Amino acid sequence: MKRYIYILLTILAVCASACRKLNIPPQNIIQDPDVFSTPAGIQAYMARLYSELPIEDFRYSPQRGLNFFWIISPTPATTGEALSRDQTSSMQENLGGWNWDIWSGSYTVIHDCDYLIQTLPSYAKNFTTAQVNAWLGEAYFVRGMTYFALVKRFGGVPIVNKTLDYKVGTSTDALKVPRSSEKAVWDQVASDFDFAIANLPAANADYSDGSRANKYVAAAFESRAMLYAGSVAKYNNITLFDGSQNQLCGIPASAASAYFQKSYDAAKMLEGVYNLYLKAWSATDKAAQYQNFVNLFSDASSPESIFVREYKYPNSVHGYDAYNVPRQLIGPNGYSAEVNPTLDFVEMFGGVPKNTDGTIQTLDASGHYILYNNTMDLFANAEPRLRATVILPGDAFKGQNIEMRRGIYTGAAAGGISRLLPAGSRSQYPATNLVQSSNASQTPFTLPDGTKMNPAGLSGTFTGDQTCSLSGFSVRKWLNPNLPTSQVLENNEDQTWIEMRYAEVLLNRAEAAYELGGANITDAFNIINQIRSRAGATLLAGAGSMAIDTIRMERRKELAFENKTYWDLRRWRTFDKEQNGTIYKILMPFYSSQAGKYFFDSRTDERNDVYTYDPKWYYEQIPQGAISKSTNLVQNPGY
Repeated sequence: MKRYIYILLTILAVCASACRKLNIPPQNIIQDPDVFSTPAGIQAYMARLYSELPIEDFRYSPQRGLNFFWIISPTPATTGEALSRDQTSSMQENLGGWNWDIWSGSYTVIHDCDYLIQTLPSYAKNFTTAQVNAWLGEAYFVRGMTYFALVKRFGGVPIVNKTLDYKVGTSTDALKVPRSSEKAVWDQVASDFDFAIANLPAANADYSDGSRANKYVAAAFESRAMLYAGSVAKYNNITLFDGSQNQLCGIPASAASAYFQKSYDAAKMLEGVYNLYLKAWSATDKAAQYQNFVNLFSDASSPESIFVREYKYPNSVHGYDAYNVPRQLIGPNGYSAEVNPTLDFVEMFGGVPKNTDGTIQTLDASGHYILYNNTMDLFANAEPRLRATVILPGDAFKGQNIEMRRGIYTGAAAGGISRLLPAGSRSQYPATNLVQSSNASQTPFTLPDGTKMNPAGLSGTFTGDQTCSLSGFSVRKWLNPNLPTSQVLENNEDQTWIEMRYAEVLLNRAEAAYELGGANITDAFNIINQIRSRAGATLLAGAGSMAIDTIRMERRKELAFENKTYWDLRRWRTFDKEQNGTIYKILMPFYSSQAGKYFFDSRTDERNDVYTYDPKWYYEQIPQGAISKSTNLVQNPGY
């Protein structure tokens, strides 16, 4: 099945929605007939709508919002997936300052969708019925996506499905639309997607460049949105009512099942249309399974990609590699290692030696460190998806072994090496018997056999320079292995962002099925094993062994570093439960000069950064500027 993409375009704004109909049209303003009488005019209008879709892609972070070129304080550093030198705690989205205004910007997009929906039928005689229906379907799709972006942040928001006319000198009361209930907005999202599904083509020669949504794209996003709504109905405990007893925050729990069913049905529509990517996969070859998962994110012909944002140098670029390559591959900009996966994340994967409590095993039965010839030996049996997602210490990338060490231990090794610090200690490592480096300009240490070794390796951890691995790991997903180091620049990368892929649709279906219960559990079980099989993970033994946390864990592993976990933790209402008082864990590799082998120390982040998520953040603060313009807007709880 052909993937569906769009390119983030810089185009002249179509100002038809702002034009007033005068007897003599202004010469410098585009009029409705200029836009809506030809396919080219409508395509230009559509291109702008698509370019403004609120997608959390490479250029998004909670700190700076949508479409911002700095990728510091990255999204995974707020979820426990990773550590970052620039993000050291939980946070809510920053809706002011650097970023695009999600409130007013979204209502501008909704207004423009409404204008097309109202205006296009007047020009329908110029086109076929199929064309008109498809364009209307796209407008409803974009509007549904935009309401989705609003309701998942704010709960109930004003529903404005017609353009609001204002004449100078008249009352502005009609513009002060109050918030609808949260349930009404979720139902609006469903209604818009349903219209798009009914009117968009399954495939169309007019869209041969893959620049538009189709009915299956709309169904995929409906599966995501309705799963979110069902989760809020079931797990949310925050409520807010207005004076008319509209529930602005929260959905009655009785509505959960219907939303889960709608999510399930929408996901089921894509069965047989898209497929999991398996081009390089082999059931018996772990290396092939690893490479297959890597290729998934760069193969333009992938049957798994449903909807993507495509970047193209030099007109539309990002800087993902510049910010995230390991320190030894640093480019001319001087950035690196912004996303450092936590040990907590790595421990989610199978095939890694673990203690009975599920934590990674680094000590033998006598309490001494387990020694390895190579750092990768610890991960020899790990599921291939982990290695395709995370650069493990000592693994190869761009033809280099990525050296991540904390230091060289020079103490005695005979009889075993005891813990460097007591269990649970938050102290710094001792200077005794330990050679460390404060930065990348390190002095090589001479080993007993006369060879020399950099204490921290080429990629750290350095004690005084955080442009290195902070956790013992570096991110692998999305990095371009073919981009020369000389071209790793802040705004030079153009990997395609996959906003929706079939694996997520399957996971949506599995979760909705489990929430529905009964006979649906078997379907959820089969889907999770399908995902795990492709990942190279051990299959689940039976449906009876599966719990909701099994599905959630699978989702977090499969969709890691795709900016989906941030929203999952919000809709499950587990952010605060997971993070409050949490210091995330790291895994520090050391080399023993006396033993000539490596060992690993599992501990909490050396910076002792404590994460605390305020439950009020499940609903964002409505911008004060919007409230000051309309006394009908009720602020969310806690602000």
